Amino acid sequence: MLGSSDLVAFVGTADAVHAKHFYGDVLGLPLESESEFAVVFKAPGTTLRVTVVERVQPAPYTVLGWGVEDIAATIGALADQGVKFARFEGVEQDELGIWTAPTGDKVAWFKDPDGNILSVSQHV
Repeated sequence: MLGSSDLVAFVGTADAVHAKHFYGDVLGLPLESESEFAVVFKAPGTTLRVTVVERVQPAPYTVLGWGVEDIAATIGALADQGVKFARFEGVEQDELGIWTAPTGDKVAWFKDPDGNILSVSQHV
């Protein structure tokens, strides 16, 4: 039924100014629009609506992720923008914060200014 419709992704923010800077300037997503209700970005094939809420309740799992061609280069570029990569107890991560799955896929996690967990991944 929705297989041919465009997907819209949502994430919450309690501070639209910081979210606009992070998703636009740091992550490089093109700004589509902004209002008192949301800051909206365009991502390839998807719209990301960063919705303004009174208080963000971050999920304990990844809420948004990007597939990348070169995870180490992406981590380096994001780190140059001030992004800190997360480490999780019990997850074996390398010096860059990359976890390698048994399949060979690689994943690294970071948080937005509201504490939402985001990821970059490189799939084999």
